[in-house]
Formats: sequence, C-alpha cells, structure tokens
Amino acid sequence: MTKKSVALIVAHPDDETLWAGGTLLSHPEWECFVVCLCRGSDPDRNPKFYKALKFLYAEGIMGHIDDGPEQIPLNNQLLEIAILELLPPKHFDLIITHSPDGEYTRHIRHEETGHAVTELWRSGKITASELWTFAYEDGNKEYYPKPVESAEVFMALPKNIWLKKYKMITEIYGFKADSWEAKTTPSAEAFHKYTDRIKIIKRLKNNGAIL
Repeated sequence: MTKKSVALIVAHPDDETLWAGGTLLSHPEWECFVVCLCRGSDPDRNPKFYKALKFLYAEGIMGHIDDGPEQIPLNNQLLEIAILELLPPKHFDLIITHSPDGEYTRHIRHEETGHAVTELWRSGKITASELWTFAYEDGNKEYYPKPVESAEVFMALPKNIWLKKYKMITEIYGFKADSWEAKTTPSAEAFHKYTDRIKIIKRLKNNGAIL
C-alpha cells in the first residue's frame, strides 16, 4: 500500500461520504485531511462530521461559510481565503473536491467550491501532484446522481465498502432510508483527474464553466 497525503475539500458535512467515502474507506493508508467549508456552527451536523472522519480514518476541520436556504452566490475570493485558512499549508500528493459543474442539478455551493479549489490549484496557491474532481451527473434531474463511467478514475465499490458508506449516511448522519441522501449513496465512485493546469482550463472552457 502506498501512503499518500490527501486533501478532500467539500462544501457540506456528508459530501465527503457521498462522493468519495468509498474511495477513502478503500485506502486507510492515505493520510487524509478533510476541509468542510459550511456548517461549522451547526450543533447537529458538526459532531456528525467529526464522527464520520473517525470512520474514514481521516482528520479535518469545518468552516463557517454561509449556507442559508437562499443560497446567495458567494464571492470567489471569499471562498479562496476560507480554503487557505482551513487547509494545512503543505504540498499534497492529491487534492479531491467538487466539480465546478456540480454533481447534480444543482447546488451552487458545490459548484462554487469546485471553482475556488480549481483556481487555487491552477494559480499555485495550493499545490498537489494531482487534482481530482467528483464526476457525477443526474441527467438534469432525470435520475439520482450516478458516476460518470468515462471519467479517468472509476471504481465500483465492493459490497462491504458500500455498506459501510451507506451506514455512515444512515446511522452517523441519520438520514432515513427513503431520504434523497440514502437513495443517492453511489455504489461506484468516479473522478476527473488532472495533473497539469492547462488540461483543466481547456475542459472547463469546453463545458462553459470558464474560470
């Protein structure tokens, strides 16, 4: 097993589990630090997030970015500053985060987080040998989010790993079996993989998500 220093940067507590939990559970040798930008003051979600980190063999921290029901768009510079304040100032082998396209239709905080992390990596303000962004889509709300099979990294989760991930969503985070979160919990995980900054710029421009 190869040790890796990994940073996982997400918008909300449970994003780390839904979109990358199986990958982390499959790599307990990774030294993973999870940054969650929102809900740091939430008396319900805060303790659940830290309990989930123990289950994932990870450490982490929560921030206090606005996550009100209005979902007012945030200034990208504000998000970048928040990330830099929360993320340990070191080089990582791998950074994982939201896609600037989002994972489903649609959550603006996911998209904003993906944009901010991508820009920080592109500009060299945070450094990593690789950047992975979640690769999921929901057919414009036609179905629950599913992994993009053509993504550079695609992994069908062994049943025992998926069951642990599902347990985290239903028992640690407390979502009922008929909730969107429980029904969504992907049995495979996928990521777009970038090793150079030019490639990610080209992809985002092609998708209309220009930085």
